[in-house]
Amino acid sequence: MRSDTIRLGCGAGFSSDRLGPAVDLAQRGALDYLVFECLGERTMAFGHRDRMLDPARGYNPQLRARMRGVLAHCHANGTKIITNMGVANPRAAALLTVDIARELGLSGLRVACVEGDDVTHLIGPDTEFMDHPGAVKDVGLRMVGANVYLGVEALLPALQAGADVVIAGRIADPALFLSPLVHRFGWALDDWTALGRGTLAGHLMECGMQVTGGYFADPGFKDVPRLADCGFPIAEVQPDGSFVITKLDDTGGCVTPATVKEQLLYEVHDPAAYLTPDVTANFRGVSVAEVGRDRVRVSGADGSARPDKLKVTIGFDGGFLGEGGVSYAGPNARARAELAADVVRERLTRINQLGGDLRVDLIGLNSLHQTAEVPMSDSADVRLHVALRSTDRDDIDTMLWEVESLLCCGPAGGGGYRGQVTPCVVTHSALIARDQVSPSFEVFVA
Repeated sequence: MRSDTIRLGCGAGFSSDRLGPAVDLAQRGALDYLVFECLGERTMAFGHRDRMLDPARGYNPQLRARMRGVLAHCHANGTKIITNMGVANPRAAALLTVDIARELGLSGLRVACVEGDDVTHLIGPDTEFMDHPGAVKDVGLRMVGANVYLGVEALLPALQAGADVVIAGRIADPALFLSPLVHRFGWALDDWTALGRGTLAGHLMECGMQVTGGYFADPGFKDVPRLADCGFPIAEVQPDGSFVITKLDDTGGCVTPATVKEQLLYEVHDPAAYLTPDVTANFRGVSVAEVGRDRVRVSGADGSARPDKLKVTIGFDGGFLGEGGVSYAGPNARARAELAADVVRERLTRINQLGGDLRVDLIGLNSLHQTAEVPMSDSADVRLHVALRSTDRDDIDTMLWEVESLLCCGPAGGGGYRGQVTPCVVTHSALIARDQVSPSFEVFVA
């Protein structure tokens, strides 16, 4: 086992995260690994839709910009890159990265693509969901793809082959950070305690600025300095799995016990049994201690045997999402907006008899709490927002037409119409046996 500390940096916490802080880490972070975690369940489904439209697409749209921004710095500083920006087309993403490396003069750079997460061929009409009753055949929508959450075992062969950049699709978020720890420290794949600790490090890092003060910020309650210049996190991990979360000294944001604890609980339904492909992590005994300015030490995680089955995200083509809006301002704005909402709802349902899922909100009054009992005071500035999801584009166009017609058909004082149509996806989850999955990798050289 190696005895040195590993420095992991997070270059992205979601698909559209900022680029500047990642470039900063690549330049000045003295990192061993820079990890870009860019894949959610909906972005996976959209990747499949993109690839259906163009077989050369299906990877993260920001891949080119990110690689052009960090590749040369990482190459110069000996930093390896691990990412799930391959989305539904890791091979195309790897080949694009090789092209970028050649453009930058990085001859000999080794780029690996990891595949095997696409299990569309294993999903049939009778595949049952794990998140609610029902099966694929009950959805009534065209399936675009299905991807299983892979873990460390899928990434290790590429790291062992000496890849400088590893590009995958659906890898469990913490595994992107856990895999270099297993590779460098030589942790056994059944050392549940070590894997639980490494998974905690990955979980705290995977969402980027959420642990350095970004999503934590709430002025007057949780003040964060220089939020516009917030830096991405760094994890300094020891061979025993304990680690320090920090950031570059002169960046904005903050790393405190509070920011770490918030992220520790984020999306963790059971802290004693956090399920991943690699381990059932146990965070109940975790200790969080401030050891310096913007330095928080985390220890005490544990783990037990990994689950027998793996989670699969199944994506469906949801058709189109149409959104239209009109603003009402001045005296009696709320009453006029409420009347507009009643009119457009009646016209769309009774007169036009549209199919699909319709939602009508009044932004400024009830758009975020549609079903909650909240005080609704008078407002001098209200925006009617109408949304319709349908597989029939004609329904979407009719909805937008009806919303825009309010400008002349009343009520009074409406203005600022805007309308847009975007593609829509729907996702559900299922479980499959481990032995049905066979990850593979291939290395391309610039």
